[in-house]
Amino acid sequence: MPKNSKVSQHEHTTEHVTESVADLLTHQEPIHYNSSCLNAGGIPGKKIVLNTPVNDGRPAWNSKLQYILAQVGFSVGLGNVWRFPYLCQKNGGGAYLVPYFILLIVIGVPLFFLELAVGQKIRRGSIGVWNYVCPRLGGIGVSSLMVCGFVGLYYNVIIGWSIFYFFQSFQYPLPWAECPIRRNGSLASVEPECEKSSATTYFWYRQTLNTTSTIADSGGLNIKMTLSLLVAWIMVCLAVIRGIASSGKVMYFSSLFPYVVLFCFLVRGLLLKGSVDGITHMFTPKLEKMLEPQVWREAATQVFFALGLGFGGVIAFSSYNKIDNNCHFDAVLVSFINFFTSILATLVVFAVLGFKANLMCEKCVIENAEKILGYLNSNVLSHDLIPSHVNFSKMSLVDYAEMYGVIRTVKEGSFDRLGLDPCLLEDELNKSVQGTGLAFIAFTEAMTHFPASPFWSVMFFFMLINLGLGSMIGTMTGITTPVLDTYKVQKELFTVCCCILAFFCGLLFVQRSGNYFVTMFDDYSAGLPLTIVVLLENVSVAWIYGTKRFMQELEDMLGFRPCSFYFYMWKYVSPCCLMVLITATVVEMSIGNNNFHTDTFIFVVRHFNLLSDGSNKLSVTYGKGLKEISNLEEVDETRSILGKNPGETPSPKAPPGTYLGTNPRENPHSLSPNSCYGTSYQNVISPTSPDSDS
Repeated sequence: MPKNSKVSQHEHTTEHVTESVADLLTHQEPIHYNSSCLNAGGIPGKKIVLNTPVNDGRPAWNSKLQYILAQVGFSVGLGNVWRFPYLCQKNGGGAYLVPYFILLIVIGVPLFFLELAVGQKIRRGSIGVWNYVCPRLGGIGVSSLMVCGFVGLYYNVIIGWSIFYFFQSFQYPLPWAECPIRRNGSLASVEPECEKSSATTYFWYRQTLNTTSTIADSGGLNIKMTLSLLVAWIMVCLAVIRGIASSGKVMYFSSLFPYVVLFCFLVRGLLLKGSVDGITHMFTPKLEKMLEPQVWREAATQVFFALGLGFGGVIAFSSYNKIDNNCHFDAVLVSFINFFTSILATLVVFAVLGFKANLMCEKCVIENAEKILGYLNSNVLSHDLIPSHVNFSKMSLVDYAEMYGVIRTVKEGSFDRLGLDPCLLEDELNKSVQGTGLAFIAFTEAMTHFPASPFWSVMFFFMLINLGLGSMIGTMTGITTPVLDTYKVQKELFTVCCCILAFFCGLLFVQRSGNYFVTMFDDYSAGLPLTIVVLLENVSVAWIYGTKRFMQELEDMLGFRPCSFYFYMWKYVSPCCLMVLITATVVEMSIGNNNFHTDTFIFVVRHFNLLSDGSNKLSVTYGKGLKEISNLEEVDETRSILGKNPGETPSPKAPPGTYLGTNPRENPHSLSPNSCYGTSYQNVISPTSPDSDS
């Protein structure tokens, strides 16, 4: 009997001590999970309070702040910066915040609270937690661990890309600011591929990734990306090698530094010309969008992944807490910090994109004004069509719009042959960009126009590295903690072995065709499995163990009974929402990506010679679009880069059906509901594509 128990005190004092069954059982010896009150296979009706020893030798956080920063660092990641702004702009601007906030309350906070509570109460990783609840549920923890492994493999590749750009940023001018020059003796010309696309696009696809035209052509290892990946894994290994003793200290910097950068970018962005246009466009609500089911589904998906539910990292971090820690307060605090970060990142992104949109419109006005001058000099257009106040040497968007409208009205029959563009700011702002297209193309292009552009580029990519590192620490903790709890292995040795193995497995993603595999893993390795994992977690606690019993356990642990709101969310609302989300995801994958499934199957069959390819007339191409953008942009730029060989320029026109879906301009992959971190690419799949090997 512990010396500080009430029974022991009663033996040495004459004071009256009120005993209770709960008090006695609190100090009993550890019991086997088969007799635990959380064991669904226990004796019906027999209530045994779960024994959770306080001094069990388990490591603990040095402070509450360190723990909160760890949870924030894990939940706040790349998706907050490059996916939430895209979803907000795509789904009604400010109106999107309403369904997102509602679903954050209905799904996000309750499920986040649930994971924090079970981790803190049972003080084990994901495998140990669900084994303790019931041996038959141990597979839930194993599934979380496996998904963490798959996600960690490709997510660290993104950190490697950011590391490469970070070191490339210490140059002036930035290496992606201008197209490279080809020299042939005394002749010099701009690289044709770059001229047809843009300098940032060319640098990303040709000089950074050196992408092959198809997934079938591996192209060998990209040495620059391999070295960047090695550096990324060394950083992760050093951060997690001693568990929370090392990762907790790293979180002080990796969790706070991104906010410093975001605030700096916000101040700088607001001083840029056109930034207000971008922010106004962003938050102008399109209320009719709120009635579309797709908007709610995408909001639920973003809420779900923004908090890192199902990975096991949340459970692992909370398992190092004191048993009486107020995890309800933690759940609410971290959830709203995550939401605030998404809003802050959205302001930054659209302030910068508003500036970029104004630059593109000004460039468009200059180019089209030169066309009009040519038509005036060749008498194709009459000088009477030009308003007297228009100054061609310094033409504003308003003046050009007026002149464009007059010419369009007068030359209605032959206007299309003039080839004039409207140069509308609204059109530029509607070109939605997400994922790597935002970070490595759109944002980098905008920063080339900043004064002291290398400084801002260094800050931006250092921020991405820290955001990714925080998420990777949580992901790796979701792997190491369950294994270390289950098997007695040396922590440092196991961590190093995991990182070495992950690096060699990650070589798949740093081939020249590696970005195709990043896309595939992002789309299919995490989204649906994690949703199912969280549904099973919810059902296990709410229905197998029992919501009433769980609420009582929380009251004993926290010292107060959580609001009955959580009872109804856990028991009814959250499981129903998750079932709807799973059903919608399966339907979208089955219908929207049918071509992808067929072509991938054919590629695998032919790769392993399981099916004769006849006369090699059929070849499968899994090409990648140039930008993750809305359906406003064409595929021409994509195909100008992703030819069969570097320097080869394919046909400028894409064949019918190049994009997935019925509409050749649509891009279902640009917002895959099961895309965890929002790194999806635009996929170009066409057996008849001129990029195919013939």
